[in-house]
Amino acid sequence: MSRFQFVADHASAFGVKRLCRVLAISRSGFYRWRAAAAARAARAHADAELATRIKKIHAEFDGTYGSPRVTVELRHSGVRVNHKRVERVMRIHRIVGLHLRKKVRATVPEPSHHKVPDLLKRDFTADEPNRRYVGDITYLPLAEGRFLYLATVIDLHSRRLAGWSIADRMRTELVADALRAAARTRGGLGGAIFHSDHGAQYTSRQFADLCADLGVRQSMGAVGTSADNAAAEALNATLKRETLQGAACWSSAQEARLSVFAWITRYNTRRRHSTLGYLSPNDYEQQPDKVLLAA
Repeated sequence: MSRFQFVADHASAFGVKRLCRVLAISRSGFYRWRAAAAARAARAHADAELATRIKKIHAEFDGTYGSPRVTVELRHSGVRVNHKRVERVMRIHRIVGLHLRKKVRATVPEPSHHKVPDLLKRDFTADEPNRRYVGDITYLPLAEGRFLYLATVIDLHSRRLAGWSIADRMRTELVADALRAAARTRGGLGGAIFHSDHGAQYTSRQFADLCADLGVRQSMGAVGTSADNAAAEALNATLKRETLQGAACWSSAQEARLSVFAWITRYNTRRRHSTLGYLSPNDYEQQPDKVLLAA
């Protein structure tokens, strides 16, 4: 309780002058505070309404959004609000987004049977859709120490997850299925670059043959250097952080598959990406200058 509030609560019994002297506050300051009571009440009411909106957005995105994305969602729905106010209200109401956890690598490096150049050089951008992709494998922990494995194919222009595949074994077919899925999504990958690490699945002859059949140019970073595939690893870390939300594992393979499918659908169609001006990947590609290129 503030000292001004204490004076207001006890003024009738002890008098404003006496209380202000005892509490070492000015009477003019107290009267200014009291005159602003209606404005404070209005702000408190407005903040409470804003907190309700924020909680709804926070719940809608499974508690994953922090203040920047919540601010964009509010503005998109027509609410004129400053990001600092959103941050303050979230802090007061203890509404917190999720934070990154350390990644555990799933791919196992293997000496390549054929030399593959690094065509990206850590430049994880693309001027057009369907030109440059990155991919990775991540594990999906299940109860009783079991795992599923997820392979991804991400368009570096829009960060759209164009292809993905889940399996209970880390075989070449896992990454091949993800690349085929991306080819179906895009209507072909001819001339595109696909960048990965040196996991055995990506260095296999089977995968190299598939890339050749699809007209895809393979690219790989240095052996054992995670920064050379940072964009793919970042998406996998975000996916698990926002689906597991601190839990150690999923209870079953079916639960994991459904959870990942729902997240990917939302990621492509609704989740706002800071590097895309807080648009979703699909919305970013549907901007007028990109519609013809994103087919």
